[in-house]
Amino acid sequence: MGIGRRERCDPPRERGPNGLSLLPWTLMGLGALSHLISGEAANPWLGALGLLVFNTLYIAIVFRALAPSHRDTPVTWALLGALAAVTFALAVGYGREWLLLFPLLGLAVGAVARGGRLRALALPLVAAVGCVTFWRDGWDSVGVVYGTFVSIMVTTAILALNDTVRELRATREELARAAVEKERLRFSRDLHDLLGHTLSVIVVKSEAARRLAPHDLDGALGQIADIEAVGRQALTEIREAVTGYREGSLGTELDRARDALVSADVEPVVRRSGPPLEPSAEALLGWVVREAATNVVRHAAATRCEIVVASAPERVRLTVTDNGRGAASGPSGSGLRGLAERLAAAGGTLTTARPPGGGFRLTAELPAAPGADAPGVR
Repeated sequence: MGIGRRERCDPPRERGPNGLSLLPWTLMGLGALSHLISGEAANPWLGALGLLVFNTLYIAIVFRALAPSHRDTPVTWALLGALAAVTFALAVGYGREWLLLFPLLGLAVGAVARGGRLRALALPLVAAVGCVTFWRDGWDSVGVVYGTFVSIMVTTAILALNDTVRELRATREELARAAVEKERLRFSRDLHDLLGHTLSVIVVKSEAARRLAPHDLDGALGQIADIEAVGRQALTEIREAVTGYREGSLGTELDRARDALVSADVEPVVRRSGPPLEPSAEALLGWVVREAATNVVRHAAATRCEIVVASAPERVRLTVTDNGRGAASGPSGSGLRGLAERLAAAGGTLTTARPPGGGFRLTAELPAAPGADAPGVR
């Protein structure tokens, strides 16, 4: 029942013209039918058979022409050729009201032909229609020639416009899906970076509180107070990440990294030099510091971690080096991959390596002003 309700609530899809849209124009053949019924037409049974074949071919063509998968196929073109042959045969044989079948032929040609094929067919067809109509009905039939030309052009224009609208609608839907996917990716990255760091700090401080509790109750309570503060801060950051307006601060992340490293019994060494950075660069480097410090706390088993920020008027470099177990060269893991993508989109790079003396080094470089619309900066 829930599925049924959801389906009924879905907005109706816009529908373009179909074969039924061109069927009312078959009323133009009523003049030929009247000519047959009145008994004025020679060989009425032959004329009736020709009119039946004409209408059958016309209906088959318009339904195939307005189905994109069948429009430009050999079968459709063969039917169109047969329709043209029947139309000219009836017009030459009977004239008068039968000449009104030419505009219907024009509708069929406009529905099938596009581009170069239309240009190759339209003028020769109109010229042939003019020759037949002038021969059978003189200058009184000039309206038939004009109607044939207009039916070709107007039908082609309307259906081409419909094709363009359909393509634009498909493009719009694809852009909407891409926007949703981009926002989902942003949120997953932010959630990974936020919770990975926060939970690592909570685990480290919980272990410290457990170790201190038997002989230093005040120290254990201090660690518990820190856990509470980290949890509250995490709630705030998650709310900001959900709304998409989280602003990073490199100074704040450096302070948090120092605190997390100290809690994990890792000696932090933080150095910063150079002019102040743009907010966009601060935000991106703040993510790098957060992820790097989290990895050191969780995986490195290090005793010392050095974080160096060196900024210049054009470029800024962040280096995080520890003396732990190290890791394979090249960004690995979803966190570092996400950071590498963010920095690359802002014109920067993220590299990892093993220093000669052991350990692990992460280096991030980017322009001093990557722009406020860089990934991760809202």
